Amino acid sequence: MAADSLRGRAAVVGVGLSDFGEVPGWSHFELMAQAVERALADAGMGKGDIDGVFAVLDRASLPAAMVSEYLGIHPRVLEGTMLGGSSFVNFLQWAALALDAGLCETALIAYGSNARSARVRPGGTVPIPYESVYGARLVTSYALAAARHMHQYGTTRRQLAEIPVAARAWARLNPLATMRDPLSVEDVLRSRMVSDPLTVNDCCLITDGGGAVILTRADRARDRPNKPVYLLGVAAETSHQGIAQMADLTVTAAARSGPRAFAMAGLAPADVDVLALYDAFSINTLLFLEDLGFCAKGEGGEFVSGGAIAPGGRLAVNTNGGGLSCVHPGMYGVFTIVETVTQLRGEAGERQVPGARIGLAHGNGGSLSTQVTSIFGTDTG
Repeated sequence: MAADSLRGRAAVVGVGLSDFGEVPGWSHFELMAQAVERALADAGMGKGDIDGVFAVLDRASLPAAMVSEYLGIHPRVLEGTMLGGSSFVNFLQWAALALDAGLCETALIAYGSNARSARVRPGGTVPIPYESVYGARLVTSYALAAARHMHQYGTTRRQLAEIPVAARAWARLNPLATMRDPLSVEDVLRSRMVSDPLTVNDCCLITDGGGAVILTRADRARDRPNKPVYLLGVAAETSHQGIAQMADLTVTAAARSGPRAFAMAGLAPADVDVLALYDAFSINTLLFLEDLGFCAKGEGGEFVSGGAIAPGGRLAVNTNGGGLSCVHPGMYGVFTIVETVTQLRGEAGERQVPGARIGLAHGNGGSLSTQVTSIFGTDTG
């Protein structure tokens, strides 16, 4: 199969978000279903149109089957491979393949979690014996990457703090965002240390929330109520599971997934108008900007300084407020897709990036373990 054989063959025709932040009394299934209901309405479809289900759900051993059962549908294609938060971006390539092969006509990507109201803390002790014995938690892995980047390239805590500050500036333009209070670099530096050098403001939220994405083949997408957004490129890579096996703490597998996705799309980083990066921690954004080719390795700290990725900066990054300020119910990947589609359809309101035609949604899973890059466009040209 040629590298560009999936380019523009599938399109997103519907997206939906559940209520999020803290939604007491709602299960993860109910939040997922609310997002699906809204995505179907957005696509002008009913649940009977869904014949492909691609899902990961909190506390679900057979997620695609459980989602199908809860929705009362019997899809022809089911997929629930767990890659952590990048799972949903990864589902894009399998949904596109299934649609292109005629295995299904309408694909649903779905997620829901009530992590906040159920008091479930995602990313607890790392389930790897030779790491957990030292009390390592998920945040420990990201703190190690941040510390190494600071040591190796001279990146400063102030530069890292620019990332949550930029995310908050975008969130203040998003009426749905969970955190909309002002945030300064000094606020980040003074906030409680969680795992040196990452403070509480360098770490993602824990919220309730769900998201859903509806895809169909490009030749069917034009018949839907809203402008289709075409999948132009997608690629997945992994470099390790446990952080102790990461060959270089400053280089993620996005350095491989990014070039492959761009090659499929026939595009380059300079063509991208808006980025949705999985920002579970501030160091994620910095590493992905480097590894995806938006700046050279080691230059991320300087690149994000001075409000460069905030509203009005040189590059629009995490325009919904990201996992740092908008929503993060344990896995964030589906929200990168929803925000990218929202921007490319010109529906982002006050935070809209003018003339956005090309968007990049990037997913991350585990301890920087899995990386999936997807590129979308308003047309297939």
